[in-house]
Amino acid sequence: MALGSLMGCEKEKPPVTEVRSYSGSVEVLNSCGKTGAASQMTIFLRNKGFDVVQYRNDLLQNYEETIIAIRNPQWEGAEALSQILKTKNVLQLKSKRAHVDATVYIGKDFNKIIEQDTP
Repeated sequence: MALGSLMGCEKEKPPVTEVRSYSGSVEVLNSCGKTGAASQMTIFLRNKGFDVVQYRNDLLQNYEETIIAIRNPQWEGAEALSQILKTKNVLQLKSKRAHVDATVYIGKDFNKIIEQDTP
């Protein structure tokens, strides 16, 4: 019998869930018009390992589907971001003035994306 068992020191370890972090930065824009969508999407993406550096409302609030604009074509997290958001709406918009690697424009499919992890 192990010494820890005799002394009651052996503790059950919680299960480990791996969250991979992706280098690079993401901007989230509420383009669907739902109040709080940008902050909810930010939490969702941060929980998935993405570095969301800013979020806000977009000027346009009528996007039907979520769109990802890749600002840095060499960014390693681009494919993972499109998989997590379950969208094929990915555009390459290379810009020397961009301060982020990708911009997520939240569409009206927002609830479907966010609720995908709900049991």
